[in-house]
Amino acid sequence: MYAEGKGVPQDYHEAVKWYRLAAAQGNVPAQYSLGLAYEKGQGVPQDYQEAVKWYRIAATREDEWAQTRLGSIYAEGKGVPQDYHEAVKWYRLAAAQGYAPAEYSLGVAYEKGQGVPQDYREALKWYRLAAAQGNEFAQVTLGVLYSNGRGVRQDFVRAHMWFNLAAAASTGNSRVTAIENRDIIASKMTAEQIGTAQEMARRCQERKLKNCD
Repeated sequence: MYAEGKGVPQDYHEAVKWYRLAAAQGNVPAQYSLGLAYEKGQGVPQDYQEAVKWYRIAATREDEWAQTRLGSIYAEGKGVPQDYHEAVKWYRLAAAQGYAPAEYSLGVAYEKGQGVPQDYREALKWYRLAAAQGNEFAQVTLGVLYSNGRGVRQDFVRAHMWFNLAAAASTGNSRVTAIENRDIIASKMTAEQIGTAQEMARRCQERKLKNCD
């Protein structure tokens, strides 16, 4: 409430005070929120090591948000030695709970060969799982992979479909990126292909993003 300024003036220091009290009682969402406060420097001095401490406490209690943030911290080397294997460990735990951002991050790890052997097929599997939950980053990435024929047969129709779905699901810079990519690929397609891609996107939305690819 205080962190978001809902019904009260936004006050990160006050938010941290309550997070700390709840975290001391074992409240997992509060432990995660305290980690986030330290990572971002909101209400406390930025301290990645303290963020890792609180994320780890919440992550070991199966909080998928904390597991994913902990994975990201290891992947980026924030306050800890960069360790892609450790990152993948935490992503996998969160992805096993069906958490779309972790599924996307696991896809990135397999696509780039970070912490795991490079494996486009495995990357596609995780991107598709995240995309089916509406994760626009996974949807755009699928579009890029189909555009370039990386790990899959090049398919402009499917690429257009995924860019279109991402544009419909996102806002701000993410939406701009999806639209730009869609328009670039559309310039290489016939009107019939574009029509097919649009129909595929419509049917995919009707199926709530299940079995689209």
